[in-house]
Amino acid sequence: MPERLLVANEIDRYSIGDRTPGLVHDDDGGLTLYVSKHRPADPKQEANWLPAPDGPFTIAIRVYGPETSVLDGSWTLPALSVDA
Repeated sequence: MPERLLVANEIDRYSIGDRTPGLVHDDDGGLTLYVSKHRPADPKQEANWLPAPDGPFTIAIRVYGPETSVLDGSWTLPALSVDA
């Protein structure tokens, strides 16, 4: 983990952004991402899958051209949850 290297994966995906093709938005317009070593079985989850290594890893979030809420601290990152 000290190297923070990208993990080779079968779909050749190393990030998810606004230009990532094929993402599936939630009914409320949100976007749920699935960061996991294992490919999700559900096709909707698979579309939003970011492959991760086995063991500890770091998630980096970038915000470009942030709105005022990001700059003034009133926006917070949505909760990250772990499914075992």
